[in-house]
This record gives sequence, C-alpha cells and structure tokens, in this order.
Amino acid sequence: MAVDEDALLTEQIAYYRARAPEYDRVYAEREDLRELLTVVDDLPITGDVLELACGTGQWTSALAARARSVTAVDASPEVLGIARARTASAEVRFECADVFKWQPPRRYDTVFFAFWLSHVPPSRLGDFWNTVAAALAPHGKAVFIDEGPSAAAREDVAAEVRRLDDGSEYRIVKVFHDHEELTGQLAELGWSADIRTREEFLVGIAEPREPLQNRWSGVAVRR
Repeated sequence: MAVDEDALLTEQIAYYRARAPEYDRVYAEREDLRELLTVVDDLPITGDVLELACGTGQWTSALAARARSVTAVDASPEVLGIARARTASAEVRFECADVFKWQPPRRYDTVFFAFWLSHVPPSRLGDFWNTVAAALAPHGKAVFIDEGPSAAAREDVAAEVRRLDDGSEYRIVKVFHDHEELTGQLAELGWSADIRTREEFLVGIAEPREPLQNRWSGVAVRR
C-alpha cells in the first residue's frame, strides 16, 4: 500500500513536538554524540549561518561561536523553546517553520543540518537540496552530519516507528545513507560533495556546481 507522504511528514513533526522533553536524553546517554559535537570546530562554519532542523539547540551554540550570526529553523515550537533557553548568544535568531515548506528569505554563507538528512524522503531529496542551494550565498557551503548505514542495526525495522515514554507511537522517515552513494546522488543533483565517515556517523561538505576545496585539516575521519 502506498504511503501518504504528507501524512507521514505531519506525523514526524508531531513526534518531535511530543519528544521535546525527552530529546536531549540521547546526548546524555551516548558519549559518541557528545564527542561528535566537537567536530564543528574543524568544519567550515563561517559568516552568516542557517541551521535547518535545529532541534533543542545542541549544535546551535557551537555554530554561534564560529559564526557572525545564526538563523535556526525548526517545525517544533516545543524544541525551539528549549533551544532558546540553552543559547545565550544575541546573534542567534530562531524561526518556527516546516523545513519542507519554508523558503529562505535571504542567502547565507553556511547552511548546516545535523541528523536531518535521514528524515528527508527520497522523493523530496532533490527539492530539499534545491532549497539549500537557494539559501547559499556565492561560494557558500552546506555542512551536514548524520547517522551512517551502520546505525540501522540500532533502529526498529526500517526505522519507521518510534515510541515515547508514555507509550505513544509515531511513524517517521528514516533513511540511512551510504557516503559513496550519497556523493553520487548529490553529483546528479549538481553538487560537489566530500562526505566522510567518523565512526558510525557521516560528516559532509557540499557546494553547488563549483569544485570543493579541501577544508578538512584536523578532522579525524576516514574514507
């Protein structure tokens, strides 16, 4: 039976709204995630930064320390409330919007998203990257972090159902990308991408159309 994609994405937003009080628990429980936060220091985060699907702001403060300004977007007002409380910088602006419907009002030097690409349905991958391209200033870069295919072993079947503490269940989109396949997909969409693995995570830098310069000095990653 065909999946109603709009309904699935609506349910995904509902899940993250309901999960807001539980969201940060995974960072408290997993040392590898806490260590991953430090990778921002070795990535080309510069100028005016757009953060898509910022969640509770785990990454926002680290971005703000390197950026001139940060605009952080998320569809959940509940997680945005936590992010605002966590982020003290006056240079950070939060916006509540559905990333799949939102259009950037201006251009940014860096577009960043962590653990979001895996929530983009394959049928909307091209549209999503078009939105990212529209948000980038000339010579700007998209920087992203996500789980790699090895993380699938920790998830439910197809990672389509998540359960909260109260027993409620929600369907979400979860696509585990292989870094080589994703590099090829982005090339077909007109991007030059350097995607590497760091333990079970993917760390990527992408630019539309123009050759990618090597900006990876100091990052402990492997191909």
